[in-house]
Amino acid sequence: MQVKTSAVLYLLLGLCVGCNKPAGKQAASSPSPSDPLIGTARAAAPPATLDPGRGDEVGHVFEAFLSPHQEPNEEANTPKTTPKQFQSTAPSKSRAQREADGHRGHGLVRFSKDLSRAYVDVKIDGIDPKDVNMFHIHCGPPDMLGPILVDFAQVTNIQENLADGVFSVEVTNEHLAKTVEHGHGIVGAFTAGCLMPTAGIATGKPPKVSTVAGMAQVAMKGQLYFNLHTVGQTFFGDIRGQLHAAKPGN
Repeated sequence: MQVKTSAVLYLLLGLCVGCNKPAGKQAASSPSPSDPLIGTARAAAPPATLDPGRGDEVGHVFEAFLSPHQEPNEEANTPKTTPKQFQSTAPSKSRAQREADGHRGHGLVRFSKDLSRAYVDVKIDGIDPKDVNMFHIHCGPPDMLGPILVDFAQVTNIQENLADGVFSVEVTNEHLAKTVEHGHGIVGAFTAGCLMPTAGIATGKPPKVSTVAGMAQVAMKGQLYFNLHTVGQTFFGDIRGQLHAAKPGN
């Protein structure tokens, strides 16, 4: 009888193992449905909106205000060794005189998002289009004469395009290539085409910019400028404007 009683006691004790554990510890071992880190599914990302056709839209826009005072020197100081095609054929005016006569301009370069085209629009005041003999986009910082990236004579008839005081063209890769191909001899080597800052894999030499994408890259570095040349201001140019990123809404 005593053995049976002991067996029953041991049985009861076994059933009650854990019955006296603190309630808090037991609760901690079971996740609470209110816990924000447990049982919460991550929200799915919204689907991407993709439209290749939007590459035709205008993306980066650069702006320049052309003036005589951005020219780095007076035409009277043209180097004596300058080739004849870059020498003035009419009387020159000082920068102050040209400013007093209202020589100025406002230009935009707008790149398509797919970088296949650059749309150029420039309004000129105070200059007779018949006096314009060259119009370019050069690469280089202020205060220096840099090589020609876009020779607008390879794109359009400059005087006819500018007849109403507003110049508008669409620049493509082919026009950049024409500018480089048009430069011949020593003069062409230094004046036609803008060198990229790194060497190419094929030749080991810095290549010249040959795409609108490359043109946009140079523009983003602030290294492009307009230069409008006239018969009286052929070497340094009549009015010049450094291109800067346009602010939204301008």
